[in-house]
Amino acid sequence: MSEPYLPLQVISSQLNLGSDTEGWSLDEPAQEEDPEREFSFDVFFETPFSNPPVVHLGIVGFDIDQCSSSRLRVFSEKISREGFRVTLRTWRSSRVYSVDLSWVAF
Repeated sequence: MSEPYLPLQVISSQLNLGSDTEGWSLDEPAQEEDPEREFSFDVFFETPFSNPPVVHLGIVGFDIDQCSSSRLRVFSEKISREGFRVTLRTWRSSRVYSVDLSWVAF
């Protein structure tokens, strides 16, 4: 007997993270002893999934200092039925003032 069919569950939204977000530190240049900087933000689903979903993130906008190279990595981690963590990472002289993200979980 085959598994029962479960309908696809999809949740999506947008985030604006930046200098107005509590704990934001990516707008400060790196110190010699700490060349990489990162900021994490926890996202909670309004309705939990039955299993941990696949999460896809997309950068839809950013404000980065134009006086140095633009260095930015964005990834999801700690994905669970209830939510996930967005982590942004920059390094060296890059100064990131804000990042606009779009995400979808399914």
